[in-house]
Amino acid sequence: MGGAGATSSSRRPVRRRWLGGKMAAVSLRLGDLVWGKLGRYPPWPGKIVNPPKDLKKPRGKKCFFVKFFGTEDHAWIKVEQLKPYHAHKEEMIKINKGKRFQQAVDAVEEFLRRAKGKDQTSSHNSADDKNRRNSSEERSRPNSGDEKRKLSLSEGKVKKNMGEGKKRVSSGSSERGSKSPLKRAQEQSPRKRGRPPKDEKDLTVPESSTVKGMMAGPMAAFKWQPTASEPVKDADPHFHHFLLSQTDKPAVCYQAITKKLKICEEETGSTSIQAADSTAVNGSITPTDKKIGFLGLGLMGSGIVSNLLKMGHTVTVWNRTAEKEPNNRHLFCAYCEVEHRSMHQCDLFIQEGARLGRTPAEVVSTCDITFACVSDPKAAKDLVLGPSGVLQGIRPGKCYVDMSTVDADTVTELAQVIVSRGGRFLEAPVSGNQQLSNDGMLVILAAGDRGLYEDCSSCFQAMGKTSFFLGEVGNAAKMMLIVNMVQGSFMATIAEGLTLAQVTGQSQQTLLDILNQGQLASIFLDQKCQNILQGNFKPDFYLKYIQKDLRLAIALGDAVNHPTPMAAAANEVYKRAKALDQSDNDMSAVYRAYIH
Repeated sequence: MGGAGATSSSRRPVRRRWLGGKMAAVSLRLGDLVWGKLGRYPPWPGKIVNPPKDLKKPRGKKCFFVKFFGTEDHAWIKVEQLKPYHAHKEEMIKINKGKRFQQAVDAVEEFLRRAKGKDQTSSHNSADDKNRRNSSEERSRPNSGDEKRKLSLSEGKVKKNMGEGKKRVSSGSSERGSKSPLKRAQEQSPRKRGRPPKDEKDLTVPESSTVKGMMAGPMAAFKWQPTASEPVKDADPHFHHFLLSQTDKPAVCYQAITKKLKICEEETGSTSIQAADSTAVNGSITPTDKKIGFLGLGLMGSGIVSNLLKMGHTVTVWNRTAEKEPNNRHLFCAYCEVEHRSMHQCDLFIQEGARLGRTPAEVVSTCDITFACVSDPKAAKDLVLGPSGVLQGIRPGKCYVDMSTVDADTVTELAQVIVSRGGRFLEAPVSGNQQLSNDGMLVILAAGDRGLYEDCSSCFQAMGKTSFFLGEVGNAAKMMLIVNMVQGSFMATIAEGLTLAQVTGQSQQTLLDILNQGQLASIFLDQKCQNILQGNFKPDFYLKYIQKDLRLAIALGDAVNHPTPMAAAANEVYKRAKALDQSDNDMSAVYRAYIH
């Protein structure tokens, strides 16, 4: 969720400009259903809720804590980026037709149906209570003879009896019977209705019964977090990022990260920092004040840089080619040509606020932490060791994070030369594809300097949904190759199954439908099968790179004398696809190796 921000003036009320419309600010309160807009993402349905008690409210403009429907997302949203749900429902539905968006709207409607059902049940019970009370009053009403006897009493005695009667009514069962259980609960509560206490302004208005009704609903994809008045039990790990990003003192941030790392290490043997779906979580990131450099703007690097910029990081970029030309093998050119060629490729990011570095050495020397994401071991080495390379810019305290997928030997060599110059090194290859990179949903596998890993926290939150710290240098490279070995072998098996279905007269679409209803169902399976059925092999993950990873994984197995026959067979199929000129297509183009 991102886009045009709202504008305000001290002389005029806040007005909203997103979606091209203008609307005067409206009054919102806890429990309201809203449309919330965050960054460049589309407006999304949510509900204003109490934040966790440890989560500080951002300084500056008035904002509310919003939990979004159909996701695990939650974030502080400025009031000018919120609109009432019902008043703008039709408008939003018209401009957003996405599947996830529709699921979110369906979740809202399910919540409203359940809330309405609970209210009707409550009303029916109240009516029954009223009828029972009326019947009871009829039975206890005095007859006319009693009334005449009361009238014959002296005036003083009547007044006395009336006083005693009032006293009895004020404390007796008659009044208790005349009020609904809900009213009694409200009156017995020590908390008064109306304006909330000063220190809880904007966020502590008591939730209605419909709000609590939603929390009991069966919506698996929409889990409510504890409110400010409730203890945080089994807290969603995603909240660790919120706590970090909202803390004023960096020392507290690091302490919170370390605490989370320790917990994960005890449970799994590795450590991790996790973030929720970036559509909301990334919007709450407090970017590091360190200067960030980024080398390599390919399919993955471009999305990473875009998300770093969106979340407020100061980024200097450099790319080795003006356009991503597969046949261009010149890593470095003359000084002026490097600057000119990089200008074309980096122009988009410069418009978004990035700075341009003329060489890798210049980027490293002017930045605190420099990330790099290139294609293979040779490119990774050339980037560091070549003319005007990274190593020439390394000085004591400079940090280098290599996000390329390479072998353990390569990354160990790079770590040694960086550290020998007084630099700090972290390997952090990423699992994902172009779409996940653009969405900020990568999985980051890191190893090396643990302190640097923690320093990269806000960057990893911006670019990914989860990051793992795996220990010493080389571990992340090994794990990444194993992950891609599994993925590449699976892709080859999918292609094999679809072609076998075709040659035996079975429907490929039906096969996909069956797989999507079974245990293998996944976004990866569906997307890659759709690529094949539609004949669309636009690269989301280059075929040549998955073949490279299979080759490196097989070599990893050979180094420890471990058999990898499945990977070896898949590797041969990818090699055939490369021979058919499929290198620069998506990995799903391995399908063509079976039909030619």
